Amino acid sequence: MDFPLLELLDPDACYARLLRLLHPGGLACPRCGGRDRPAVHRRHRAPVLDYRCRACRRVFNAYTGTALGGSHKTPAQVLLILRGIAQGVPTARLARELGLDRPKLLAWRHRLQGLAERAQDHSPLPDRVAEADELYRNAGEKRRPAPRPGRPAAAAGQQEAGPRHLGRRPPAGPRGRRA
Repeated sequence: MDFPLLELLDPDACYARLLRLLHPGGLACPRCGGRDRPAVHRRHRAPVLDYRCRACRRVFNAYTGTALGGSHKTPAQVLLILRGIAQGVPTARLARELGLDRPKLLAWRHRLQGLAERAQDHSPLPDRVAEADELYRNAGEKRRPAPRPGRPAAAAGQQEAGPRHLGRRPPAGPRGRRA
């Protein structure tokens, strides 16, 4: 059962959280880097506000200059998409829950995962030995026990009695025809 989380989330709190994630040093103009209180330019997508830089007059918002640039998704949708990707939720389920187009969401997911992969640390581990006991949680586990045959196995060196399911078969040759 899919549960509509979007209706339960506070838009202003989601926007504040997204600002902290995207701009940890505070919101700044992507052109000149100015941080001196940008003026609010438009409020048509509240809580995502468009600002105008006082120094260079550039209009920008929280998504400008980030991987979300050009996106018209709400902050709640963005946070739920990021949460779903981090938890490994299938794209089809995410699209149903958020009311989004699955192929577009899949392309978005691939773009974000590609950026995350390029940003990860590729340096070797500092130790020569790494313990990987719980790296693969289900490695080697079986879902159900293996099926057991109904009869005992033949002893080593013995040949089985033969197939049980074959009884008397009709002779080979044309079927249903008289010579």
